[in-house]
Amino acid sequence: MLFQFCYASKALSDPQSLLSDLRDILNEAHHFNYLNHIYGVLYFADGYFFQCLEGDQTTIMQLFEKIKKDRRHEQVYAFPARNVEQGLFQDWSMKFVRKNSAISIFFQQLGQESFNPYLLNKDSICAFIPLLAEIEMDQVS
Repeated sequence: MLFQFCYASKALSDPQSLLSDLRDILNEAHHFNYLNHIYGVLYFADGYFFQCLEGDQTTIMQLFEKIKKDRRHEQVYAFPARNVEQGLFQDWSMKFVRKNSAISIFFQQLGQESFNPYLLNKDSICAFIPLLAEIEMDQVS
């Protein structure tokens, strides 16, 4: 069993520093997650972050305490955590996905014009996470 934990937040980075901030976030996540056997995905679009982490519950919750204090985002919302039989992100210490047409379509089917992770509920988040696992990883340039 793996602990799976997801949260959403609103980015605070201005357009000039956004790419640099994303690079820094991903570098920090890759390093920490690799050392601590944490796996996950970070999705960024329309000014919002959505991150799903899988691994040891204690380690993830300690990491989340640090994440909540990060000045690059606000309005951090934790979704209900769950235990899963098998992780979806075990190939990535931190997979990055940026705005994507498949995800835009997914949110349109939920009745949303744009990506807003705060509107995910128990059912839609269970469909959203596997979609993130299927999409190819992006690079921050």
